[in-house]
Amino acid sequence: MLAVGLALISAAAYGSADFLVGLAARRSSAIQANLAVYAAGTLALAACAPFSRSAATGGSLAWGALAGAGCGGGAMFLAAGFRRAEFGVAGPLSAVIGAALAAIAGIWTGNRPGAWACAGLLLALPAIALVSAGPAPSGRRFAGVGCGAAAGVGCAVSLAGLGEAGAYAGIWPVLAAQASALATTAAAAAVTGDLKLPRPGMRLSVSSGVIGAAAAAVYVDAVHAGMLAIAAVVTSLFPCFTVGLARAVESEQLGAARLAGLALTLASVSLIAVNGR
Repeated sequence: MLAVGLALISAAAYGSADFLVGLAARRSSAIQANLAVYAAGTLALAACAPFSRSAATGGSLAWGALAGAGCGGGAMFLAAGFRRAEFGVAGPLSAVIGAALAAIAGIWTGNRPGAWACAGLLLALPAIALVSAGPAPSGRRFAGVGCGAAAGVGCAVSLAGLGEAGAYAGIWPVLAAQASALATTAAAAAVTGDLKLPRPGMRLSVSSGVIGAAAAAVYVDAVHAGMLAIAAVVTSLFPCFTVGLARAVESEQLGAARLAGLALTLASVSLIAVNGR
């Protein structure tokens, strides 16, 4: 139960961070917004690192750096998908693929969820897709599929990498992940000629970065309190919180598909929690 609770806290934080950076991206470019996000997350964790009682190891830092590269690269592909098609194409596809691949990685490395948890994991995938459902499709619907799939792979690398980093290393692998994501985003910004911080939406991006860094740290604890396969999928339910904030703050309509997705989310988490891990 502790692992599920921590994963839900991580999902709530990730969903809040995603909502904030989405608002920031409307005021600047997606690359600029993400550059500020990872810079803020890196600085926040760097300030906390000297007070950590855990010791960094080469292995944990390497896993963290790999996770950060996946996160940063996935964010860039997701931004490209949003430019090429509706938000309801690349977004849900990346979340479902990320959750599925991370769960497979967990099972491959020895995770053995119980029958109820497996049923919950299977329900979580359509729940993510439904709750992320966007507007009605147009002729460009499939334009963002490739970018969404690539973003999903990056998400899976991030979830699996942080899961393998080891809880004994504390926040050090999370710091390595944030720094790696910052470097990846900065490289993309340099290539596209967009290497600058956003002026409008700066506060939103900084807030998103700090919250996202905290979400990653809680996710690492969730993995090591239970299983990667479960923590990764429950954390991937973060679009539920993004949608909830969009409804509360921006008065966005939920629609039948999103309401069904929220119902499936509740059922999924309840089934996973039955195992108590």
